[in-house]
Amino acid sequence: MTLTTILDAGFWGLVAGLGLFLGALAGYYMKLRHREIATIMGFGGGVLISILSFDLVEKAYVQAGFEIAAIGFLAGGIVFSTANWLLAKIGAQHRKRCGECVQQPGEEEHPGSGLSLFLGALVDGIPESLVIGLSLIGGGVIHFTTIAGFFLANVPQGLSSSSGMKDAGRSSRYVLGVWGGLALASGIAAVLGYGVLGGFPADTIALMSAFAAGGLLAMLTETMIPEAFHRASAFIGLITVIGFLAAFVMLKTGLH
Repeated sequence: MTLTTILDAGFWGLVAGLGLFLGALAGYYMKLRHREIATIMGFGGGVLISILSFDLVEKAYVQAGFEIAAIGFLAGGIVFSTANWLLAKIGAQHRKRCGECVQQPGEEEHPGSGLSLFLGALVDGIPESLVIGLSLIGGGVIHFTTIAGFFLANVPQGLSSSSGMKDAGRSSRYVLGVWGGLALASGIAAVLGYGVLGGFPADTIALMSAFAAGGLLAMLTETMIPEAFHRASAFIGLITVIGFLAAFVMLKTGLH
């Protein structure tokens, strides 16, 4: 474990998280319709599905076998879905909604919902930060496709959520502070993922990679897909396919 690698983990985590902040800027200051936001969300969802399928789960399977990959993947889904269920009870259920179709709760309507939205978004970002940190263990490298995919998937998340926060009456200082803080937290979480798990055996690393993939898929289906497909255009499925294919091509043609 070297200082250079620790800094690399933090840097790439921050780059991926920067998509959240840039998306939040656009969502707050640009007036986009739900269909436009949903289109971007659908593309980002396709990218994430491709990455977790052909990079994370496949890598865990090759490194440690079917059982460990399956256990980790299922555990990640269970943990995220449980966390999301608990967060929904305190006002974070609609944290990825842009506000046009489903209104986010305001502070007057649901006291403490602002904090719950922040916690929800923080939980959403943990799996990808973990992936970045794990990828650098043992002299490994993080694929360009993975970073680009996380960045592209984060933009619509910040875009949709900040638009919904604005409609719920939250100030620009609050919204941009939340998403800027989450971008920084992504870098810190990647460093922690690398630092805490760096000394563990390969099977444990593979287990945690599959765990992160399960968490990403659960996050995608419970928070991103509802926004992407609610009153979306007739071709949102095709747009998601294009996002999936774009990431697949980059992964399989050596654009790392």
